[in-house]
Amino acid sequence: MKIYTKSGDEGETSLVGGRVKKNDRLISLMGELDELNSFVGLARTKASSIEVREQLTVIQHALFDCGSDLMYVEPRPSRLSQEATVDLESWIDSLTELSPPLDKFILPGGTEAAATLHVARTVCRRVERSMIDVPQAAHLLPFINRLSDFFFTAARYENAVKQKADIEYVRSAHVFKRKDGE
Repeated sequence: MKIYTKSGDEGETSLVGGRVKKNDRLISLMGELDELNSFVGLARTKASSIEVREQLTVIQHALFDCGSDLMYVEPRPSRLSQEATVDLESWIDSLTELSPPLDKFILPGGTEAAATLHVARTVCRRVERSMIDVPQAAHLLPFINRLSDFFFTAARYENAVKQKADIEYVRSAHVFKRKDGE
């Protein structure tokens, strides 16, 4: 099997059921999902926590489901399960409990794993902004919104595991309410 087809040499690409220009918003979004998935793969290679590595693998499959949902010209049932968003929420809650309290903005960085997860978070936010302009992606928004929160939380957890303190933004006010009321 050849990896190249030459069918896209004129600036169009195929979807299931039709062809579109490569600069179509849908195709741009699919490229951003692919970019995000690549950063998730990189983060998976850097993560020190087996749990986070396993979660990132599940996320990579879910991102493929997102791309698959967008490949069809005609609407189809979603491959992305509703449980995927619920799973993210559970993982966020669990990793938050295992991380130090947070009440100020922090700088992206810390360990290599955390820094890579912060990059994935920012790419995920771009994907979310792009989805707003693609009506057939609306059902994916809750998952993508929660996914960026997961990356933030996983980055903080990776720093905590390696005992690398998050660096607070020096001019940050207290922006997150702590459970103890402070």
